[in-house]
Amino acid sequence: MRKSRPKKRLLLPDPKFNETLVTRFVNGMMYDGKKSLAYKIFYDALEIVEKKATEEPGLETWRKALNNVMPTVEVKARRVGGSTFQIPTEVPGARRLAVGIKWMVGYARKRNEKSMAEKLAGEILAAARGEGSSVKKKEDVHKMAEANKAFSHFRV
Repeated sequence: MRKSRPKKRLLLPDPKFNETLVTRFVNGMMYDGKKSLAYKIFYDALEIVEKKATEEPGLETWRKALNNVMPTVEVKARRVGGSTFQIPTEVPGARRLAVGIKWMVGYARKRNEKSMAEKLAGEILAAARGEGSSVKKKEDVHKMAEANKAFSHFRV
């Protein structure tokens, strides 16, 4: 039998907005433990977003973008009788957030702007409008789950 699950660690809120969600995003973006650099990139990206989209603050635009990226269903592979089926399952809240952050940061890194702050700002603006690579990824995952709805009775 497996050992018990580890306790959830408490995250400290970020220094500027006093939000734990921002800290979680920055932790997902950070390389080699360079948290202060990751914070600087994030805050610079929010400033760029505010300059480009003037109707609301950068933090609200980022929140809207993150909500547009987080998936509600995904497919999980399950072996039944020697063959593997893609079974659609609902995504729990903590995983929704983790996957949304991972997609947003990953697709921001693949963009063609000059600095990481510009790349992240571009991805935030695109996701807030409901376009961009990370939103397309979410839609692809939802389409895959819809296509495999016939196998949902195999759910664990």
